[in-house]
Amino acid sequence: MLELKPNCELCDIDLPPDSTLARICTYECTFCASCVGQVLHNVCPNCGGGFAPRPIRPSNEWRKGVSLHHHGASSNRSICKYSRAQIEEFARSIKSIDPTKR
Repeated sequence: MLELKPNCELCDIDLPPDSTLARICTYECTFCASCVGQVLHNVCPNCGGGFAPRPIRPSNEWRKGVSLHHHGASSNRSICKYSRAQIEEFARSIKSIDPTKR
C-alpha cells in the first residue's frame, strides 16, 4: 500500500494526505510540486526517475474498511540524504532525458 509521507523530502513543507501538491516517484519518494519543478527538474534525487501527482486516499469509507481512517498517513518525516549541490548536479546531468527513458 502506498505510504503517504507527511512532508517534502527537500524543503520539509507539510504534505497532508489530501494535498494536491505532493509528488511521488515509483519508489514513493515524496516532494512538493514546487521542489519538483524548480529544483529537481522532474528528476528524483534518489533513483533518477520522474514524478507523478500523489493520489488522494479517500477520506470516506465508500467500501467497508477502505479509507484514510483505516489506512492512515505516515507520521515519519523523511529528508533527502543528498546536499542541494549534489541534487542540482544530478538533476542537471539527466533532466534532458525523458523520464520514460531513464
